[in-house]
Amino acid sequence: MVALPDEIRSEPLSKALAERYLAYALSTITQRALPDVRDGLKPVHRRILYGMRLLRLDPDSGFKKSAKVVGDVMGSFHPHGDQAIYDALVRLAQEFSVRYPLVDGQGNFGNVDGDNAAAMRYTESRMTEAAAALLEGLDENAIDFRTTYDGETQEPTVLPAAFPNLLANGSNGIAVGMATSIPPHNLGELCAATIALIQNPELQDRGLLKFVKGPDFPTGGIVVEDQASIAEAYKTGRGAFRVRARWHKEDGTRGAWQIVVTEIPYQVQKSKLIERVAELLEQKKLPLLDDIHDESAEDIRIVLTPKSRTVEPEILMEQLFRASDLEARISLNMNVLDKGLVPRVMSLKEVLAAFAAHRREVLERRSAFRLDRIAVRLDVLDGYLAVFLNLDKVIKIIRTEDEPKPVLMKAFKLNETQADAILNMRLRSLRKLEEMEIRREHDALSKERKELTRLLGSEKLKSEKLIAELQAVDARFGLKTALGKRRTEIAKAAHVAEMTALASHVEETANAVVQEPITVVCSQKGWLRALKGHQEQSKDDKYREGDRARFWFPAQTTDQIMMFATDGRFYTLDGAKLPGGRGNGEAIRTFIDLPPEADIVTMFVHVPGRKLLVAATSGHGFVTNEDEAVAMTRKGKQVMNVKPGVEAVTCNFVSGDSVAVVGENRKLLIFKLDEVPEMARGQGVYLQRYKDGGLLDAVTFTAKAGLKDQNSKLFSPSELKDWRGERAQAGRIVPRGWAKSGKFGGN
Repeated sequence: MVALPDEIRSEPLSKALAERYLAYALSTITQRALPDVRDGLKPVHRRILYGMRLLRLDPDSGFKKSAKVVGDVMGSFHPHGDQAIYDALVRLAQEFSVRYPLVDGQGNFGNVDGDNAAAMRYTESRMTEAAAALLEGLDENAIDFRTTYDGETQEPTVLPAAFPNLLANGSNGIAVGMATSIPPHNLGELCAATIALIQNPELQDRGLLKFVKGPDFPTGGIVVEDQASIAEAYKTGRGAFRVRARWHKEDGTRGAWQIVVTEIPYQVQKSKLIERVAELLEQKKLPLLDDIHDESAEDIRIVLTPKSRTVEPEILMEQLFRASDLEARISLNMNVLDKGLVPRVMSLKEVLAAFAAHRREVLERRSAFRLDRIAVRLDVLDGYLAVFLNLDKVIKIIRTEDEPKPVLMKAFKLNETQADAILNMRLRSLRKLEEMEIRREHDALSKERKELTRLLGSEKLKSEKLIAELQAVDARFGLKTALGKRRTEIAKAAHVAEMTALASHVEETANAVVQEPITVVCSQKGWLRALKGHQEQSKDDKYREGDRARFWFPAQTTDQIMMFATDGRFYTLDGAKLPGGRGNGEAIRTFIDLPPEADIVTMFVHVPGRKLLVAATSGHGFVTNEDEAVAMTRKGKQVMNVKPGVEAVTCNFVSGDSVAVVGENRKLLIFKLDEVPEMARGQGVYLQRYKDGGLLDAVTFTAKAGLKDQNSKLFSPSELKDWRGERAQAGRIVPRGWAKSGKFGGN
């Protein structure tokens, strides 16, 4: 049923949202975020190149304002913001972003420091030779066209793409529920791999790695991933590559030396890299480095000065690789549009096979188009040759007949096309020399038609033609050219193993902290510090105005300090990295990513192998292994799942055989510890049920030893027998004499 324009039709909200969100997701996936496996382009890039072609911005032509290009693309093909189009154009021109630039830019197009490009009215652009190669055959019916968004003109659905641009230049994008991340590769290696695949379609991904060594970044660097990981990444279409900066030792006078970094990892901004290293220096986290300064001009030159000339350069660099963006991890996720329609993750072989299949289709369509053109031209040439034998008669008919066309057609048995061509012929074409040229052209076209017919009828000849085309591309952009020479070094497996072992040694050395006693102090408002030695709490301890002590306990600099928060997360800090005891310390949120609405429940020294009882206001709780709760990042580790409106309220060490739970309603319940499950993560089970309020405290203890309240008053087993029951019961009002706070003491 179709609704009329003025009709209001009711529809379930869930159905309307599902339909509209699905339409939005599909649009994002196919029209914005994911590239086409055939030409490696997203619609915006394809439209930019096509728009530049219509403006005749060929590599040999002059430049035009980028604003002109952006305006034409936006007005005719891409109905989105001009800045989005210009940003895409800028990236195609940046030699540090794209391995084989598709736009030749004139003006400020940004730099590796992260500076933005100048406004589009100040820059000029045109296509590069690589872009022209992607467009070759566009006028020869090589691909399909579709109507533009306004219905006024046509645009290509995909480009002919003379080379595998998807892998050559890579791509990045985030869609709805999926993303793509493809690093750039060397075009010479890709051509060799594609040729090998055309020659042997049964060739597997591992066989292709004889040609494709790994990514080839425009900024160079060294890939230090082992071969097994590289092979697995290309086989599955998912993985990552560890890339390190290229450096060398530069000797100075009197035995002094410095390290010079000449290449940095891909997509790392030089200015932010230097700022990060400078911050680490200020924080004294790089004990072997004295200074860093930037001496870059057109080429990158970052100078690192060691603290001492006795420092080993390799040890210093390993520290920097571990701590800074001098080492980066570039992800691989070859999630692309198969034939422009279906998003899926492809392996290296599948990507190259899809490109080869596209090129085969382009070859067939261009050949068929050329055959049609040859047939039309031969038809005209046959007409020319027919009249050259009877020129006098032709001239007489033209001069004497009012309608010479039908007379010519009847006299010489010509078709309409041939008759029109003869009537439009110039007088100077009637010379004898022209007849000879027509015959030569006729013979050449006849030969070409025969060859094209053979080509279309033979898969072997098609393969040979595709290989010849790829060899031509390799000659223009391959390894033997200045542009195509490999820039990124692939470290040998033995070298990678040595670096890994050295990195482990550096990490062990860096983590070798002298064991010293400290006292951890955290105030009510979350200011953290570590006092030297084990100190007792006193009235003379200083805090910020309006603040007071909350956590105070002894530890060692080698200890890990664990915290449990109301959001159910555990956080971990190194005792050696806590701020010193001078002053009031530093805010705890500078060390961990604690949400604004969350607070710290407890703080303690980590003891390996210990068990913890955690519980929330909802009455849920469980036992967890303390080792599994240790967090490795600032974000902490989610151990207890808490629903909205519920908070984690207690975390106590497990000992004994019984559990005691008390609620805000002052009802106490005691049951066996065996009834509480041990979990690594979850919501847990009900420890106690409540009609009003929630859980206040929970603790474990030994039944024979009795139970203490917060005032350290001991209640014997006989005094507690009426409160024993089973897990998840409501319990009874606490015994007479129980602490007013309702909480438990140390047991």
